[in-house]
Amino acid sequence: MRHNEAVPIGWPLPTDRLVLPLIAAPMTRVSTPALVAAACSAGIVGAFPTSNCSSNAELDEWLDEIAATVRTAGTTADDAASVPTPGPVAANLIVHRANKRLDDDLQTIVRRSVELVITSVGNPVPVIDPLHRAGCRVLADVASLAHAHKAVDAGADGLVLLSAGAGGHTGWANPFAFARAVRRFYDGPLVLAGGISDGTALWAAITLGYDLGYMGTKFIATRESGADPKWRAAVVSASLDDITLSTAPNGVTASMVVPPGGAGQPAGSAGHTVSGVDAITTVAGVVAATSTEWHRARARTSTALRASGRSGLGASSLSWTQD
Repeated sequence: MRHNEAVPIGWPLPTDRLVLPLIAAPMTRVSTPALVAAACSAGIVGAFPTSNCSSNAELDEWLDEIAATVRTAGTTADDAASVPTPGPVAANLIVHRANKRLDDDLQTIVRRSVELVITSVGNPVPVIDPLHRAGCRVLADVASLAHAHKAVDAGADGLVLLSAGAGGHTGWANPFAFARAVRRFYDGPLVLAGGISDGTALWAAITLGYDLGYMGTKFIATRESGADPKWRAAVVSASLDDITLSTAPNGVTASMVVPPGGAGQPAGSAGHTVSGVDAITTVAGVVAATSTEWHRARARTSTALRASGRSGLGASSLSWTQD
């Protein structure tokens, strides 16, 4: 069983700063400064791909804007005591060699000492050391056991398991089997990407052995999202049956949503969790609903365990069971 020996087990999970073990997933064209700031202000991790910025200079501007918006949200609330501690920002670096801005964006992240960095679509080895030297922690997005082994060997602080059903760039592995297979050789932080539609699914992921979950598709249909109206409407009206796999536009397999009656033309990326999206709302609304669902699911588990008489498996032995 392995983890990065330089990092205590449990890091980079800032559990004392999160209302839920949840990351607003980084999404191309969707994750805006407003969405990320709203997620952080609601007490979860807010992530965005640096490629959403039109230039490296704009990346600096986004980081400034997000920080300022989060500060303002904390000082202008009617009931300051009810405002959660802001969650951290996570910058998503596309580490594929086709990313011409990788070096410049990496330098900006290092200079700004962004707390969390998520690597995806490529080998994270070249960026991990400079990020660690700057005090950043790295979650590596992986879609196979081979990739997971390589990321652990490279010193990643945690793994994002890209599983079947994830929106956009997707995986193929069942999230149950993937987690159990990785846990055979790695005891560090795991994040589930794919299938987190609500608080009940998030709680199930935690009991399975994940430490956090990605939620992406629900945030597409928020007012803070960068998705165009057609895309948002498609996410609201579609069901799981309307998700198709595509290799367009960049050749990487992706889950896309085809609007009902849309003549087979995808409106944008989305995951299997579209069946859980019923309306356009706000990021804060999504987090609040997820929190309610989470606590109900947790209570059901506690009740079932007490009823079973299996005191050794009581709810207090599970992660994230204390208020």
